[in-house]
Amino acid sequence: MKNKLIFLCLTLFILTLGACGSKDGGKSGGSKNTNLNFPTASTTGTIYPLGSAMANMWGKKVEGVRVNAQASNGGVDNLNMMKEGEAQIAFATAGIAWEAYNGERGFKDRKYEDLRVIAGLYYNPNQVVVRKDSGIESLKDLKGKRFAPGSVGSTPEVESSIILPAYGIKYPEDIKENFVGFTEAIDLMRNKQIDGALIQAGLPTAAVTEMISTADGTLIGIEPEVRKELMEKYPWYAEMTIPAGTYDNQKEDVDTLAIKMLLLADASVDDEVIYELTKSFWENLNELESTHAIVKQMKLEDATTELADIPLHDGAKKYYEEKEVLK
Repeated sequence: MKNKLIFLCLTLFILTLGACGSKDGGKSGGSKNTNLNFPTASTTGTIYPLGSAMANMWGKKVEGVRVNAQASNGGVDNLNMMKEGEAQIAFATAGIAWEAYNGERGFKDRKYEDLRVIAGLYYNPNQVVVRKDSGIESLKDLKGKRFAPGSVGSTPEVESSIILPAYGIKYPEDIKENFVGFTEAIDLMRNKQIDGALIQAGLPTAAVTEMISTADGTLIGIEPEVRKELMEKYPWYAEMTIPAGTYDNQKEDVDTLAIKMLLLADASVDDEVIYELTKSFWENLNELESTHAIVKQMKLEDATTELADIPLHDGAKKYYEEKEVLK
């Protein structure tokens, strides 16, 4: 009886020690058993394959952290998910992030003050693709045409709502709109059910490649005076040239507007976890280069610039201070 009592006491003592030892999250390169949901974008854009590769890399490099990358409708959808606690890290352009952080446009009266930046990555150009037989030579010709501005709430749809009015086109009243994602837009172009689409993604973009090579599409740019007007009104815009030869049969440069793509997190995510994610991302970029050519455009020295005045996450800030790249 006495031996049984001693055994029971020892068992309870060991169980109690085990429970106490698990409460601190076991931070060693990242909290143990930390699960982070990571919405990206459409599967035919740049972001989805990049996000999936990043999640896999983090799973291998950061102890105890599991990142679950998933397809989504893009920036607005991503930030809504983060604001509601359904995601912890995400991609969005600087423009969408600015609107969320300041409670403007699609986020009016819904300020997302806990939005933080992990890294500024690269510039996303607005790519307008139209069918060659549509008679569209400028965005002003889109009035009355069948157009895919993007799925509702996506970054391309927000861009369409900003750019088309600069051409005197009421949005969406003056177009025959088709709110679909990249994949659906490709099929509609092939079947001649739409005349054009706006694709907002890094170069080169699979959806644009498909539209040009299989749906008789061609790129059109944004005129200098419109670029100037929009840059003055929306300071996160930058001019960008899509070089000739980026896509098949693209014989000339195409000038457009671009926005910086950001990697974002909620302020509530543990500082040490974000530090390790930031560190492993920048120190293993070579492992991501096979995912998409866009990775070669990412530079550590640009990670903290042109972030639309959105604060860095403290964990990311710690890494950039160590690397002396804060500007």
